[in-house]
Amino acid sequence: MESEVYTLCFMCSVRCPIKVTTKDDQVKWIEGNPHVAGMEGSLCPRGAAGIALLNDHERVQSPMIRTGPRGSGQWKKATWEEALDRVAGKLRNIIDEYGGHSVVLGERTQLATHVSKTFLKAIGSPNHFTHDALCKGSVNTAGRSLFGYTDAQMGMDYKNTRHMVLYGRNFFEAIEVKGVRALTEALDKGAKLTYIDPRVSVTATKADRYWMIRPGTDLALNYALIHVILRDRLYDAEYVNRWVSGLAQLQDFVQPYTPQWAQQETGIAAPEIESLAREVAEDKPAVIFHFGYRGANHANEIYQRRSILILNALMGSIEAKGGIFFKKGPGEVGGKQARKLTEQTFPEIRGPRFDKVGTPDFPLPDPSHGVGQMLPRAILDDDPYPIKALIAYRFDPIMSIPDSNMTKKALDKLDLIVTIDVNYSDVAWYSDVILPESSYLERTDSVQQANGLKPQMFLRQQCVTPRYDTRPGAIILKQIAERLGTGGYFPYKTMEDLVRWQLEGTGFYLEDFRPKGFVAYTDKQILWDRNVAIQFKTPSGKIELVSSLLENAGFPSFPEYQSMASPPKNQFRLITGRCALHTHVSTQNNPYLNEIAPENMLWMNAKEAERLGIKDGDMVTISSSRGSGEMRAFVTDLIHPEAVFMLHGYGHEAQSATRSFNKGVSDAVLMENISDMIGGSPGLHETFVTVTKYEGTAAGKLGGR
Repeated sequence: MESEVYTLCFMCSVRCPIKVTTKDDQVKWIEGNPHVAGMEGSLCPRGAAGIALLNDHERVQSPMIRTGPRGSGQWKKATWEEALDRVAGKLRNIIDEYGGHSVVLGERTQLATHVSKTFLKAIGSPNHFTHDALCKGSVNTAGRSLFGYTDAQMGMDYKNTRHMVLYGRNFFEAIEVKGVRALTEALDKGAKLTYIDPRVSVTATKADRYWMIRPGTDLALNYALIHVILRDRLYDAEYVNRWVSGLAQLQDFVQPYTPQWAQQETGIAAPEIESLAREVAEDKPAVIFHFGYRGANHANEIYQRRSILILNALMGSIEAKGGIFFKKGPGEVGGKQARKLTEQTFPEIRGPRFDKVGTPDFPLPDPSHGVGQMLPRAILDDDPYPIKALIAYRFDPIMSIPDSNMTKKALDKLDLIVTIDVNYSDVAWYSDVILPESSYLERTDSVQQANGLKPQMFLRQQCVTPRYDTRPGAIILKQIAERLGTGGYFPYKTMEDLVRWQLEGTGFYLEDFRPKGFVAYTDKQILWDRNVAIQFKTPSGKIELVSSLLENAGFPSFPEYQSMASPPKNQFRLITGRCALHTHVSTQNNPYLNEIAPENMLWMNAKEAERLGIKDGDMVTISSSRGSGEMRAFVTDLIHPEAVFMLHGYGHEAQSATRSFNKGVSDAVLMENISDMIGGSPGLHETFVTVTKYEGTAAGKLGGR
């Protein structure tokens, strides 16, 4: 007999609500949750491939303990008792000798993140970090500098926008199903789309206006747009007068940054810049300058993301229909949100984090996420203290932190590396112990507090029993904690127990999620009154163009523009991005998705390729100061001549993941580990590379070294 389970996808970080049809403990079909507006059965390719993940025989099937050198692939299958005892025993020895702060846990943010943070707090470590900083730390800091809100506390009303401006946000390939459907509906109703990117992505093909901007010069473009908007008084004067401070200082600052000046820097004609400024002004406030999802390109990223948000402020689009809104929680309607384990009382933790976030060295990034790319140097330099253990929970530092070779060198210095994951990631392959997590279809998870225009709660509900000897991550961490004597901070035996504990006091119960997969606090949208009641969290209670957050830390709100360097002769700026078929580094071995997109290719400008004697489809060697690899060239006119482009997430070294092993090149092998030292993101587009025709044979190529 068939049954239906309403749950949450986890093939990427969006967590789309889905309906899963099962029969005889097998998943027969996955589709978007028909009860959720904007889903109505829709699903992206990754979501559909969840069935392949469930049944993949190349998943980690049981706990594994390394028996040979790190990275050798020599393992022994272990029982859970043996593996957990091994991990806890090693951790206990490390904590006793070096202190709890010698343990770091890094993860891709998930519903169980409050469990991970609790695990570290209980052992006295401040060293939790998430992938968020590697992706969008500077976007987070930019939002706080202007509004007092992080990017995660803001949403966008795609459905009602009249003009969307995207800066390399490849919206129709880095898919968020509800957002794509909503923006498509807006475009069908006549909304305009402007897309700005050195490369013609799928999103560019759907735009009314596409600009092939010179790589790294988006800030120059935005300064010119602000110049025109202020010069011609195209901004929303009533809104700005009420809610914005620092306008006069901004107006003085942008005087030199004319469209004619920006044309020389960006390659975009001055009249076109003028035209865009006027067009968006006509549609205000229902316009969105998208602040980005991955905001981690350059060392000045904080100011690029601030400039985008400033454009929204000038248009009056903050807390406007068709613009950007602040997500509303249950407190807006007298409700109570789900509890988190981190709300308990813990022993005081003294001393800095491994990344020094929150200290004078690195004052502004969000400590809720930390700055993960600082980990290799912290380990190598014993700065601010020795780090001896890493728990990698659904996060792969080897492929996610720039400069893989430096990361491996740092990992070699650790006494213990533990991976909690579904798949054989590269860090799992490099670990001492692998603790296999049940896939999202095989487990119930913590409650998702989904704040927005209508605050809700969603629940990932178990659909089938685990295919292999795996456990939920929140159970794994609890069982390690029990062996360390800190199990009292985890008041549950099962995931259902944890959910019931979280729901206490909310007025909702586990059973309430079964019919539709979610519960709602209200059926009405909540937008604050733009005339009297926008609740900015800045000290002034306004949008701070002159930011107290920045200025008090010793950083300028409006730095003088520094021209973006062109690559040296015979070199290119490496840029990277996503496609619709893969999520970061985690899906390349999926049987369905690998068949369609098995390896990445290097996009090269046709004229530059011809100059180098490279033809479409040729094997090339791509090299940087950090590493090199061989891959196939895609020669095209659809990329700026200063840049080459490759998809992120390829070049895997874990041999048990046979479909993705040694396919393509990992961008992390090539990238220098450079950071925006104000905002916190890495500069993923700061590396220059050389490209030469490969002289060996394709059969003998290496994915990256």
